[in-house]
Amino acid sequence: MKNIIKKNQIVIFTIALMLIAAGYMNYTTNVENTLEAAKYIDTEKYSDLGDATLVSSGNVEVMQNEESLNTVTEETNNVQESNTNNETTDNSAKETSAQSKNQYFTQSKIDRDNMYSQLIESYQKMLSSSETSETQKGIAQEEIQKINNEKNAIMIAENLIKNKGFDNVIIFVNDTSVNVIIDANELTKEQVAQIQNIVQRELKANTEDIHISRKDN
Repeated sequence: MKNIIKKNQIVIFTIALMLIAAGYMNYTTNVENTLEAAKYIDTEKYSDLGDATLVSSGNVEVMQNEESLNTVTEETNNVQESNTNNETTDNSAKETSAQSKNQYFTQSKIDRDNMYSQLIESYQKMLSSSETSETQKGIAQEEIQKINNEKNAIMIAENLIKNKGFDNVIIFVNDTSVNVIIDANELTKEQVAQIQNIVQRELKANTEDIHISRKDN
């Protein structure tokens, strides 16, 4: 009877040990699985945070670059607009100045030609008048010829001067004095000498009687 009890105790003890061993192994396996799972979760977590930080930094950088680019673009546009406005103003001023000068030379030539026309008309009336003596008619005829010669000489001189590179030029003759007005911001000594030579040759004027002026505005 005692032997049977001992055998039963041994069997029960063995079964208990087996259960304890099985439980320990299961616990160990669960712990290892839990730790492994925890490692995986931590890795996923920090990986996500790293990507998020990188994307966020990139977005900030892009935004800063976009803001900088927008600022630079705006400043560039403002500078370009300012330059355009300045250029437009300068161009408008230059165009106004050019128009004013062109108008001056055009109107001056018209006034000069009208003066010559009135003189010729007056002498022609003398020629056609029965009260004019032959001597007076002779003088009137000479004056008409003189005026026509002077007009031709002025036209030739002005064209020759313009061929030197000047846009506008006008010549006034008053008795022996010759006034030459040039459309130029400046005149070199060489240019002045060329103008004097042309006027002296074509209008038969003395150098000291030639007066050259600039019309620069």
